[in-house]
Amino acid sequence: MKITSKKGPLYFQVKDILKERIISGFYPKNSLIPSEPALEKEFSVSKITIRKAVEQLAIEGYVEKRSGVGTKVLDNKVTPKISRGQNFSDQLVKEGFDLKKDNISISVVSTEGHRILQANMGSECYCLERLYLLDNEPYIYFKHYIPLEALLPLKPELFKGSLYELLFQKGMAMNHFKDEFDVEIPEGKIALTLNTGQKPLLKRIRSSFDIDEKLVEYSIAFYHTDMHKYVVQYNV
Repeated sequence: MKITSKKGPLYFQVKDILKERIISGFYPKNSLIPSEPALEKEFSVSKITIRKAVEQLAIEGYVEKRSGVGTKVLDNKVTPKISRGQNFSDQLVKEGFDLKKDNISISVVSTEGHRILQANMGSECYCLERLYLLDNEPYIYFKHYIPLEALLPLKPELFKGSLYELLFQKGMAMNHFKDEFDVEIPEGKIALTLNTGQKPLLKRIRSSFDIDEKLVEYSIAFYHTDMHKYVVQYNV
């Protein structure tokens, strides 16, 4: 399989292909991926390129390189591990909290007035609204904006699992995220749902890109941080 530098750094492309194989089960969990020489031959790239690709997979938590054994698949979840940070929802569960998702609605909405959505998703896109409950109390209100090319079903009850896994099945694989944080008073419906009243809340804006730097998901989340602070935990 030949890859081209026109789509960005070669090691990123190799990493993304290997990651999709892991997620799809082509390389099953606890199995070994092909050796470096085999991957060099398959992708027609240097040893350094393969090593950098495998290093990135290890950083994201998908594989572990074992001396004298090979590179073992550790995880096959779609959601990437950003840097060495632990997923916030995983941390809450680890602390003993009960975290549940409640899908509120999914609809096709106009992107008018939203520069980023208009530029990347056209005149319309999907809007999936979801609520996260912490110990059965409203904690996070999400609005996910997704391109219409995803062809999503307009049935909120079908979004019980991971949104990123569903998008991956639709051929929209996430390569990296960009998170931005702000403090803002949410619209009345969100404040009412979170039982916070009209006061400033932590707001997180996430942009999710594929390997071609195309925006494939844009989300806005408001957090009821009086219940629990937003925590980023790094593993050394």
